[in-house]
Amino acid sequence: MGVRECPAWLWLLLSLLWLPLGLPVLGAPLHLICDSGVLERYVLEGKEAENVTMGCAESCSLNENITVPDTKVNFYAWKKMEFGQQAVDVWQGLTLLSEAVLRGQALLANSSQPREPLQLHVDRAVSGLRSLTTLLRALGAQKEATSPPDAAPSAVPLQTITADTFSKLFQVYSNFIRGKLKLYAGEACRTGDR
Repeated sequence: MGVRECPAWLWLLLSLLWLPLGLPVLGAPLHLICDSGVLERYVLEGKEAENVTMGCAESCSLNENITVPDTKVNFYAWKKMEFGQQAVDVWQGLTLLSEAVLRGQALLANSSQPREPLQLHVDRAVSGLRSLTTLLRALGAQKEATSPPDAAPSAVPLQTITADTFSKLFQVYSNFIRGKLKLYAGEACRTGDR
């Protein structure tokens, strides 16, 4: 069976299987990438991890402050931003968040903390961030963020905060997806830019 003869239900199944693994879904219809349910799944995973880690105090400490993107969104300023500036902001935020979660994963691996439930949520977040990076590439955010400085719109410096617990890290994870990433993806899907 050729790629063009592949039924839509099979594309959906393959997309759902490949997306959590961080694998690009080449040739997937745009409506699968722009499905709000895909982003919502990552938000729910982040909220679940945040809820699990809220109950533990010292065992969920990162033992250092990790820089993460500030997830507050000024909707008035966001709407006034050029699309390219939004892409840069989201790409930089996702890059910083990925680095922070990977740092948290390394700290957990090198600690004497009980790791079982926490490790599962950290691993899910790492996998989710890989998938979200693939999604943003499909929407063209990386291209916008890495274009030459003279061609790129002047970007506002990325606002950051620090996280000192896994609960705060997961809170930032879910809020970033629910906020800026979802806003950017929605606009990119509406305009058809990828």
